[in-house]
Amino acid sequence: MATISGVSVGVLLGSRPESFGLPLELLAGAAGRDRLITSPYIQKTGLALAGYHEYLRPGRVLIFGESEIRYLERLDEAARVQTLRLALTSDFPCVLITGGFTPPAAVVLEAERAALPLLKTPVVTPVAIAKLTAYLEDTLAERTVAHAVLMDILGLGVLIVGESGIGKSECALDLIVRGHRLVADDTVEIRRRAETILIGTCPELTRHHMELRGLGLINVKDLFGIASTRSSKRIELVVHLERWDQTREYERLGLDDDFHEVLGLRVPLIRMPVAPGRNIAILVEVAARNQLLRARGHHAARAFAERLDQTLRNPSSVPGAPGSSRAASGNETPPREEEDDEELEPGGSL
Repeated sequence: MATISGVSVGVLLGSRPESFGLPLELLAGAAGRDRLITSPYIQKTGLALAGYHEYLRPGRVLIFGESEIRYLERLDEAARVQTLRLALTSDFPCVLITGGFTPPAAVVLEAERAALPLLKTPVVTPVAIAKLTAYLEDTLAERTVAHAVLMDILGLGVLIVGESGIGKSECALDLIVRGHRLVADDTVEIRRRAETILIGTCPELTRHHMELRGLGLINVKDLFGIASTRSSKRIELVVHLERWDQTREYERLGLDDDFHEVLGLRVPLIRMPVAPGRNIAILVEVAARNQLLRARGHHAARAFAERLDQTLRNPSSVPGAPGSSRAASGNETPPREEEDDEELEPGGSL
């Protein structure tokens, strides 16, 4: 089931924000560390200071840059306190002062009075907004968990799904032996980013591990090296393994596109029937190669169908057909005789 959660100001401060280039200092309002940030978007400060509270959105971080600090400094003390009290009564999780500017004392006092965390960073406003938004988009992303295997095949993220025992892990192991990379086995954590991107990761506990019936748990990184695994991958293709059903008609040409919906996004889907004698790993690899070509505008099935339609509409365009120019001129090249496939013996000649 998909979940959307908020992140508290305390969690933001405790997540080592300096590691992603946004060092933070708590100036006041420590009592409000439990306030939740529920939106990755930043609130425009001008609306808050100008009194247009009906356009403010709860759950957003309020930014104070150089222009806001200078504006507050120009106000007299009474006007400054009144403006701050009106602005800080809105349901903001925290206020972030960018550029390393020292706020007026009234800002610190009113933030403490309202139990509103007041944060400060030396990072300039545009960079601070970009880094904070990127962190919040990742943290607040809509998430779900799938029973599947996620592989990196030729740079394409392929999610292999199917019923338990169908052979997902065995297929993944065969792909690893062929040089592809494992992201997650059995449990895949999927999060939605930037409205159109799905990122799959592996839970920390099971990272680099696979479960194979008859063998048990194996560590892929120890067996095949660090290059055989990766921590996350964008999901761009779903392969659904299903048992072969003699009564069902399977795709033969590949003209129609099918999709698998994850977190409201549609991902290209390939239904792969499993039966004795079918090398599923090679078929999945070929499906990934074909998807890469389709993403570049090369659709083999549609190109073939277009040539077939053109031939049916204009039979004379087929070499050797009645009415074609080659047949009419009588210059049709006779078919070559089939040659024997001979091997050159050492020291001999053909």
